Parts: sequence; C-alpha cells; structure tokens
Amino acid sequence: MTKLSYKERTKWFHEARFGVFVHWGLYSIPARGEWVMLAENIPNDEYAALADQFRPKRFDADAWMTLAKAGGAKYFVLTARHHDGFCLFDSRVSDFTSVKTAAGRDFVAECAQAARGAGLRFGLYYSLKDWRFDGYRDALRYPDSAKAMVEQAHAQVGELLTNYGKIDLIWFDGRVVTGVRPEQRGEFWRANELVAKIRRLQPGILINDRIDAPADIDTPEQRFRPVAPGRAWELCLTMGDAECWGYCDHNPNLKSATNLIQQLVMAAAGGGNLLLNIGPKPDGSVQKEEFVRMRTIGDWLAANGESVYGSETCPLKGGLTGKFTAKANNMYVHVFRWPRQGEIVIPGLKNNVVSAEVLGTAIEGRIERRSNDRTVITGLPTTPPNPHDTVLKLVLDGRPEACWQPPETPFT
Repeated sequence: MTKLSYKERTKWFHEARFGVFVHWGLYSIPARGEWVMLAENIPNDEYAALADQFRPKRFDADAWMTLAKAGGAKYFVLTARHHDGFCLFDSRVSDFTSVKTAAGRDFVAECAQAARGAGLRFGLYYSLKDWRFDGYRDALRYPDSAKAMVEQAHAQVGELLTNYGKIDLIWFDGRVVTGVRPEQRGEFWRANELVAKIRRLQPGILINDRIDAPADIDTPEQRFRPVAPGRAWELCLTMGDAECWGYCDHNPNLKSATNLIQQLVMAAAGGGNLLLNIGPKPDGSVQKEEFVRMRTIGDWLAANGESVYGSETCPLKGGLTGKFTAKANNMYVHVFRWPRQGEIVIPGLKNNVVSAEVLGTAIEGRIERRSNDRTVITGLPTTPPNPHDTVLKLVLDGRPEACWQPPETPFT
C-alpha cells in the first residue's frame, strides 16, 4: 500500500472542521465526572461493581450518529477506554469490559457500524494509563505492574485497530504516570514502537499528539493555544464545566449555543477544528440540554456551513465585529457583534469586492471603498439576521489579501 503523506492523511480532517466527542462509561453512573474513581479514591473492587449496574437500555448508536449528523458534525470520536480501565469493546487481555460484564455488548462495534452508516468518519479515544494498576500510582516502586500496564495498552490498541474495520483517528490520552518524568514518557510507553504498529495496521489513520512520538494533530483542551503553521489541530471542548466530560447530574455552567457556534468559528478561523463533547446518561440517552445545543449548531451550519467546512485562514484576522474565514476568492465575515448602523467595516482589505450577501438570506449589501483602506458594506439590517453569528459572504476579485493589519484588539 502506498504511504500517504501528511497532507493526504489530514485532508479530510481540514475539510471537516467539526466533530463530536463522547465520554461515556461506568463513571456516568455516579454522575460526578469521569475522574470520580481517582478523585474520590474509590477502591478497585468497589468501582468495578458499577459494571453490574451498567445496562444502558436506551443506548442507540444510530441515534447518537443521527444527532451528530443533524448537528453538522463530520466525524465522531468515542471513548473506547478511559483512565478507569473499563473497555467499551471486547478484549482478550481484560475481563473489565462491557462485553464480559452486565451490559453484554460491544459498544465500539455498534458505534463503528452506525458511524459508517451515517457517513461520518470514526475515531477512538484510548487512555494509555489504567488507574487499577499499582504501576500507574508509582512506576518506580511497582515496575512489573507498570510493565504489565504498558503491555495491556499495546495489546488493546492492536485489538481496536484490527477488529473494527477502518478507524480514521486514534485519540490518545493518559500518558502521565507517577514516577515517570516528562522526557521519559515516550520510552516508558514504547511510543515509537506503538506508532509504528498503528501505521502498519491502519496506514491512513490520524494520531493525536498525546503519545510522545511523531503524530498528526494537536489537541488543545478547553482553550486556544498557538500551533505550528500548517499543523492540523482541534479545540477539545465540553459543553459545561471543564471537570465534566462524562455525565454530570447538575451542571449549571452549560455554554450557550451562541458561544459554541462562535467557538467553532474561531477554531476554523485559525485553521483548526472543534471537537465538541457530549456526556450521555448511564442509560445511553443524551441530555436534553446537549441535544438542543447540537440541533441549534446544526441549524446554523445548514445555512452557513460553506463558511466553515473546508475553510482556510484569512490574511485578515478579524476585528471588533468578529472573525474571518476564507475559501478561494470568497471571504466570510462572521459578525458576532452586529453594528446597529447596519454597516460592516473591513479595514485593510486589498481586494475589490465584487458582491456581498448575508448567507442564508436574500439580503445583499452595497459595497463602498472609503479612505484609509476601508471596505464598507452598507444597506444591511440594523438588527442581526442571525442571533448567533451572521455571516457576510464577500466575493472578491482574487484570493483575499491584506494591505495592512489593524492594531491588535482583544478580539484578534
């Protein structure tokens, strides 16, 4: 098989711009977040007893994928195993799985099939560490246990990439182990060996950066951070508190749909993606609040998706009104803060604007060139046509060019 270049491997990822992350497992039952076992120092046997209660009668992989697709997502990433070591798949090297306990189901297999049926790319989250091992708690004191934990990780990654068809993305986490310094992690996990195995089993797969070996995508969490030019990346974001990726009974700090849409746009404007998390209930159903937000994002993307999917960074970085994205000769002005005058000012655009329209509407704007290299779109409504982000599509006489950049503002 021909080896794919980095550009070829990441092509679909750059075009996608939006994915759905799902954190779901035994930790959904206590409903206090996915770190509950470690944070509350729950003994292994007491935590393992949760598997007797894990019988998700409302789990429906097709329903999950239908929601992801209705929300405008292009890929889906499932937590095959989190730090607690409980596998949502069948494993020869562990009995702590959804197949061998009360659920009696292989949720990875069901989700993989449903994702492909929905036309979504499919990825798997896998935590390298396993809290049940003494070697996680102190690798120096329990070297044999630490070695067994690493062997388990290598074996299970092999199972995931052999038994479930084509996997588009493997999303590692959990590389931090007590007693292992940061510069030692790659050697501890035998990361180069593992990556070579992954490339052999799934040549076109994308690998995230939490493996301490050459990888494909960077994964800043809950906040934006700079990445190298041309590097594929995604903002990983919860809908609510940062402490709750898994289901939480009471999470009053849910972000609004407007905030989530604008986070997606800001990621796209920076050449990245948004991987937005959902934490289903123990029974497998999705919380109403998360369901509604996903559908609202999907409605916005149905009207404005051309400004996001496959978009490129724009030489003009945005300003007081919002952010810019681009695609060929088109420039998209994402207006987060609509001006009451019904005029959009774009400073520093070198190009001539051929036409201006508000996406998803029949509204067209008038184009004026004013002093100091200002392009002004006039004749627009005095209230925002879209309550979340109104997108003004400008058709230019060439690919967008900046003749200068406005002074830095808090919004750029």
